[in-house]
Amino acid sequence: MYKDLAGKAAIVTGASKGIGAEIAHRFGREGINVIVNYHSDKSGAQRVVEDIIAYGSKAIAVQGDMSQEASAQALVDAAIHHFGRLDIFVNNAGMEMPAPSHEMTLENWQRVIDVNLTGYFLGSRAALKYFVDNGIKGNLINLSSVHEQIPWPTFAHYAASKGGIKLLNQTLALEYAPSGIRVNAIGPGAINTPINKEKMNDPEKKAALEKIIPMGYAAEPCVVANAAAWLASEQSSYVTGITLFVDGGMTLYPAFMNGNG
Repeated sequence: MYKDLAGKAAIVTGASKGIGAEIAHRFGREGINVIVNYHSDKSGAQRVVEDIIAYGSKAIAVQGDMSQEASAQALVDAAIHHFGRLDIFVNNAGMEMPAPSHEMTLENWQRVIDVNLTGYFLGSRAALKYFVDNGIKGNLINLSSVHEQIPWPTFAHYAASKGGIKLLNQTLALEYAPSGIRVNAIGPGAINTPINKEKMNDPEKKAALEKIIPMGYAAEPCVVANAAAWLASEQSSYVTGITLFVDGGMTLYPAFMNGNG
């Protein structure tokens, strides 16, 4: 637990399930008041809100499509209205729409880029404007992926969006460091979330996945939430511009294990 987080306010986008929900839960347990953003899963978001309130923190669910400019500002406005402040903004909302690259439609490409990359810019911009205008040493945390570094066939748009997040993250970190605003990313590897449910329930697919993870298993979302809590806290006060990979070693070229190559 990080005592300095108690009483702060955060926005977590895409927080109705998976990694976003786990980050929101962890923040609530830390005493952070949380705006729980969701796109379509209102009931999932409300369950997260109820859990956070049970921990003793405040929370409210706010619907929004993060690819839309108005949604990002609405989240910041909601934090100020309900909590009187904003300290942490977590860009997490994202999506996957796999397709062979030569068959990928422009609509498919654009939707993933709009949510995964443009949405992160819009969320970051809204938070940064509030931080700068109010002289707040705020904190941005961007959920990236091992695929900001590892190519992923049939996911060209997803990998491109995560590669974009890497440079967006570093650029914002450099630009706003003099203002005391920290900007960092987390790069999860294989995490046991709803989007991976089918793969994790298929013994062959699960075994194939585990072969490319040096530590040998897919982790639970709480490991990513642990990283987010650390980055949000003063324990990481001298850390900005990094991608913290939480991946069991997946980015370490596992094919070269045991001296191969």
